[in-house]
Amino acid sequence: MTTVYDIPADMLIRQAAEELKKNPQIQPPDWADFAKTGVHKEMPPENDDWWYVRAAAVFRRIYTDGPVGTQRMRSVYGGKYDRGSAPGRFKRGSGSVVRTIFQQLEAAGYVSHTSAGRTVTAAGRSFLDNIANGLKPQAAGIAPGITKY
Repeated sequence: MTTVYDIPADMLIRQAAEELKKNPQIQPPDWADFAKTGVHKEMPPENDDWWYVRAAAVFRRIYTDGPVGTQRMRSVYGGKYDRGSAPGRFKRGSGSVVRTIFQQLEAAGYVSHTSAGRTVTAAGRSFLDNIANGLKPQAAGIAPGITKY
């Protein structure tokens, strides 16, 4: 059976975001329309569906790297903070975004909270693996190392 590891991340995240839109447990909070994704960003995301894309990316990350916590996910989504003429520094991404997505994925039953961090449940593993299995024919046409847009 095809798993998350067999499909390119961009294809999987795009399709998982579409599937997560159908779940009533995964909804952007009221503040998501004007919130930045980190202190290193100057503007909020331009994509209207950015919440679902980020939720799918976090979900995939928990699957591949789990168990993970909020701080590690903040580091993954961090970036260079522009300090003007001074050298840039790395700043972590928004903890509120990551934490809220964790809580929504837990409410949906895809992720569980353990003392070591968040891990994917059997239902979450099945959800992502079914998406990966559906994308297998499309992924077979892409040469390794080449992203098709």
